Amino acid sequence: MPEPVVEAPALDRGLAVLEALDAQPAGMTLTEISTAIGGPKNSTSRLISTLIAREYVVRDDSTMCFRLTGKLLRLGQPQVADVSLVECSLDAMRALRDAVGETVQIGIPIGDEGVIIEKIESTQALRIGVNIGLRFPLHSNAPGKVLLAFRHPKERERTINRIKLERFTDRTITDKATLRADCERVMKQGYATDWGEADEGIHCVAAPIRDRLNALMATLWVSGIAGRMPKSTFTAVAAEVMKAAGEIERRLRA
Repeated sequence: MPEPVVEAPALDRGLAVLEALDAQPAGMTLTEISTAIGGPKNSTSRLISTLIAREYVVRDDSTMCFRLTGKLLRLGQPQVADVSLVECSLDAMRALRDAVGETVQIGIPIGDEGVIIEKIESTQALRIGVNIGLRFPLHSNAPGKVLLAFRHPKERERTINRIKLERFTDRTITDKATLRADCERVMKQGYATDWGEADEGIHCVAAPIRDRLNALMATLWVSGIAGRMPKSTFTAVAAEVMKAAGEIERRLRA
């Protein structure tokens, strides 16, 4: 097969900028981006200015680094009929935040990771801060476990065999047999938890969101500071999370 011909070089370079930034969630300087895409700084700067104007990229004035916004995720988020997942989720997410008092997030699977597509922050003075577009692994946190456990069994096994079980805290699951057992537990109880498995002092409770065919579509979860959301509250919090996830499913299927 002949090699495809690039007939829109500016578009090609713009996409290269987006891909470079996607690989560096913490952000990149102009020089780093220019080097990554193999282009001169002046033309790279013009590309970035256009992407900023179109709200795909933002600059951190304190570090002078550029990073992606969540706009690409909003364009690519799951839809049912003409209704987006986020559109169907916001009211339920706010109600869940008010019920448990902690930050609520929704995420979708992308390959062997999950990615946050929307958040409703806690009203507490001390709260969990997250960025839309943040990617997370599937083995070390409650939403990741949901996205892993509720996959088709064959795909779940292939994923477990494929992913690296990186250790983040002393409680991170790093053994594949233990992860398989945890997935079975998550499917049986209908929700997942983690108690400082990804970050010390942060607890999470997550539930699946399914589409009209009952296939996994996304995950909804609550993140709280351990002192305010100890393990003893997980069952009660899980009931609220599953209730909110059920409401989102109802709206998606309406």
